[in-house]
Amino acid sequence: MKAHILCVAGARPNFMKLAPLIAALERDPDFSPVIVHTGQHYDDQMSGQFFRDLAMSAPKYNLHVGLGSHAQQTAEIMKCFEPVVIEERPDAVLVVGDVNSTMACALVAKKLQIPVIHVEAGLRSFDRSMPEEINRVVTDAVSDLLLVTEDSGRRNLLAEGIPTDRIHLVGNLMIDSLRMNAQKACQSDILARLGTATKSYGLLTLHRPSNVDDPAQLAEIIETLSTIAGEVPLYFPVHPRTRGRLKDHKIDIHVRIHLIDPLGYIDFLSLMSNSSVVLTDSGGIQEETTVLGIPCLTLRDNTERPVTIEEGTNILAGTHKSSILAAWAEMKRTPKAGRIPKYWDGNAAARCLEVLRAYFSSR
Repeated sequence: MKAHILCVAGARPNFMKLAPLIAALERDPDFSPVIVHTGQHYDDQMSGQFFRDLAMSAPKYNLHVGLGSHAQQTAEIMKCFEPVVIEERPDAVLVVGDVNSTMACALVAKKLQIPVIHVEAGLRSFDRSMPEEINRVVTDAVSDLLLVTEDSGRRNLLAEGIPTDRIHLVGNLMIDSLRMNAQKACQSDILARLGTATKSYGLLTLHRPSNVDDPAQLAEIIETLSTIAGEVPLYFPVHPRTRGRLKDHKIDIHVRIHLIDPLGYIDFLSLMSNSSVVLTDSGGIQEETTVLGIPCLTLRDNTERPVTIEEGTNILAGTHKSSILAAWAEMKRTPKAGRIPKYWDGNAAARCLEVLRAYFSSR
């Protein structure tokens, strides 16, 4: 009998992690996956284009939850997802990452006595002021099967009392997507459209509430990035939330910081692959730059992905002018060569599939 799995996606990073696993499940006669899109990221640039770029099947369900505070959005997801679970009666609910959709759908499933599978389990920043950290901790606490990207995740889960037989180091599905789409990214014309050339620019992303919601904090970061832009122009695909904050707070943008609309996955991968440096507060981009061998300055005081620092190209730059410029100087002085972490080889989906097969065959 086929294992019927509801696979939940809510925001852009979820799609990259889910796409290779969905493809593997759809090819396997022992599995019957159903995609549920919560609509946490809901417009075409933030969501629809990613489904097309990643060649993902259209979701059977779109919950259209949209915007709201963390509590409002989480509650709306739970309210909308519960009828889907009751109708589908799945053998498991699979969630990925650390967004509100991840935690909300895990809680709904667990309360309905449906097993929960968490992909990208165990990552910890140890900063409970981050909404994502709360989502990670809660989701892992209720999950029955925990699929881990790096060894720090395994160690964290063991320290939290998760039995070892529920934890599996499978590698990084986001890197599966990167490797699967590298050739398509080479064919993108994004550099021509922007009028720039390979390695002649840096790439910037900024979206975390701790960086963009406080006017003084955002102004300091943008002022610091203006100094860096004086040395290398920066292209900045602007998250709608961030664009709104820049406008609301009337923050001046340096002429060499080029604000552009959010990009689809293929165009973004091309722009990142051809950049000379990436400055970001994103978790997944820390991983992608490590595999691509591109210097990455993470504009945060912590990271839940320590392997990108220990083995990769990532430098934790902090969020203040002095620390960011110090990290910039360190990167120029002694660039990190880095290496690709264990199991970040493009075969994570295959390892996930074998773990799932063993799990369902033993039930």
